[in-house]
Amino acid sequence: MKKEDKEAKKIKKEAKDAETEQLKAEVKALREKLMGMQQTVREQGLPILVLVEGWAAAGKGSLINELISEIDPRNYNVVSPVITPEAEARYPFLYPYARAIPENGKIMFYDSGWMEDCVRKFLHRDITKEEYKKRVRAVCEFERQLRDGGYLVLKLFVDISEKEQRKRITALRENFETEWRVSPEDLWQMREYKLFKDGYESFMEKTGKTVPWHVLDGSRRTLAARDALKLLVGQIDKALEEGRYVGEPFKESFPLIKMPKLAAVDLSPSLTDEEYRKELKKLQKRLGELHNVIYRKKIPVILCYEGWDAAGKGGNIRRIARPLDPRGFDVMPIASPEPHEKNRQYLWRFWTRLPRSGHVCIFDRTWYGRVMVERLEGFCEEADWKRAYNEINEFERQLTDWGAVVLKFWIHIDQDTQLQRFTDRQNTPEKAWKLTEEDWRNREKWPQYEEAIDEMLEKTSTENAPWFIIESNDKKYARIKALRIVIDALEKACEERLA
Repeated sequence: MKKEDKEAKKIKKEAKDAETEQLKAEVKALREKLMGMQQTVREQGLPILVLVEGWAAAGKGSLINELISEIDPRNYNVVSPVITPEAEARYPFLYPYARAIPENGKIMFYDSGWMEDCVRKFLHRDITKEEYKKRVRAVCEFERQLRDGGYLVLKLFVDISEKEQRKRITALRENFETEWRVSPEDLWQMREYKLFKDGYESFMEKTGKTVPWHVLDGSRRTLAARDALKLLVGQIDKALEEGRYVGEPFKESFPLIKMPKLAAVDLSPSLTDEEYRKELKKLQKRLGELHNVIYRKKIPVILCYEGWDAAGKGGNIRRIARPLDPRGFDVMPIASPEPHEKNRQYLWRFWTRLPRSGHVCIFDRTWYGRVMVERLEGFCEEADWKRAYNEINEFERQLTDWGAVVLKFWIHIDQDTQLQRFTDRQNTPEKAWKLTEEDWRNREKWPQYEEAIDEMLEKTSTENAPWFIIESNDKKYARIKALRIVIDALEKACEERLA
């Protein structure tokens, strides 16, 4: 080798070594800055979600390790929700990701997530093109809802070339201690590198408008760590300086069903005791039969109950639940959120209560508290409840895209009937516990609640998740009407699904 070539090679190596040392120094400084931010993140209640996607053997785990190395373990968690247990596969696509979102003031690192899940299943032909499109739309909605609710969402993709991936996977397989880390799926990805590359790029293009993707050079791990830390620290800095992000109402056109104003609803329908007993027996028998069919066909059913205090929600729910196999349904009574629920995006506590496919979940109060009690009692900002109409429509569409039957009941009575029932409760010792000071306070705000409910019904009764106003001055009539609606919807769903 000529002296000049040796000299050039030496200079090149020295430059590379100097660059590496500079990168290491930057990584160290950024780690220290991230460590110093922890207390402020906690104090300001900033929730941070970091999604790390990328190629098999690109170094995603190593990158996450670099990011968390100086963070107090009490302030972060790392999850790998893309590895979905069989039990979780019976839930909606976004379920493992939505249930893992962090509390305010915490950081959650996802070691792969919805990108890998979507692309891999589509390329495997586990889902159709139409289903893939729905999932991409759901991802965009999910990320936007988190951002608008004050979450800092950072999405990273660790990129390596086809040659580099093959080199790394070969090295892993040739080592007895590391060969277990290479799965058949990884080998398939390596063989179909071009196919996956197109899939990843397409996914990033479709899902990068609201929350952008950041591509890191995984062939240089120190550089990737520096760039990831720089992005994370920079975005935390900005979020802490500007305060909680509050998104503007986002409006999408959903196919709505025209609903009457509550004041225009005729509350006179009633049944005799004989009519009630005869219909109740027949309808409950049929509902019990349908429960077996929906379990076999794995059709999830979500029944949502809202209504005036003392309208008869509890009695209505009991008549629905009575003929169901107790192993195949749950009733979820929803009260004021617990501290750990308040510290997350408001839909989180409903994502975590969804039924498995083939099961029935009855919600006694629902996510509609956002646009009723939270709106009227000032528990959220005006922008939050105005934005919630569209967010709820998106959430319910994701449920019906999954295959769920979603029915929503407003149990309706007039003010005179409510007063009579309040008085009866007050004067009956075994029922007095049902009546609270809050019930009386809410009654005083009847006009404001009626206005909010009318707007809720108008904006969220969609064709896929309709509202039904159940006239409940006569509780017997209300129970039979709800049973008929549920049975009709389940019969239709069972006819449409293959065995």
